[in-house]
Amino acid sequence: MLNIAIIAGSSRNNSQSGKVARYLRQRLEQLGHTNAANSQVIDLGMAPLPLWPGEDAGPWDLYRQQLQAADGVIVIAPEWNGMACPAIKNFFIYASKAELAHKPGLLVGVSSGIGGGSPITELRASSYKNCRLCYLPEHLIVRNVEKMLNGTTTPAEDEQRLLARIDYTLDILVRYASALKPVRAAIDMGNPAFTNGM
Repeated sequence: MLNIAIIAGSSRNNSQSGKVARYLRQRLEQLGHTNAANSQVIDLGMAPLPLWPGEDAGPWDLYRQQLQAADGVIVIAPEWNGMACPAIKNFFIYASKAELAHKPGLLVGVSSGIGGGSPITELRASSYKNCRLCYLPEHLIVRNVEKMLNGTTTPAEDEQRLLARIDYTLDILVRYASALKPVRAAIDMGNPAFTNGM
């Protein structure tokens, strides 16, 4: 079974990003890609990381262990004022190659309206540099998130398209996760000369 870590990147408690994270975890299990023991949600609203740098790293030691054990990562980034929110940006200051290098990352943008694409662009541009996370060429955007993934028995047409896209994209993530395992095993991760990206 693959181990997938899902990061709900909102600093809000009981956020829509957390709802999306829990849905994706459940769907990974339903599709047989992982199980409850091998997938975890890191909810930055429920257990936030202190603003870096700080003397207290909060729950980072636990998060670090979960990320090191993961074969792939899902990064859920809500759009706030056309940007990725501060909690997910702060997360990537904590993260290093020790946790994320050469692992596939699926980006998921979240918007209460029709946006959601800006965090995808922002995180693709900068967040991978030192942690070496390999973002998939596919991503997801959950628009009008309050109306989506609420477990309705007869989802509207927009949600049906999203649900099909989620299954398609999760399949791609787990294929990358399996394919990159031997790549990580073959790379010298301990070379201190190349701790940071260029």
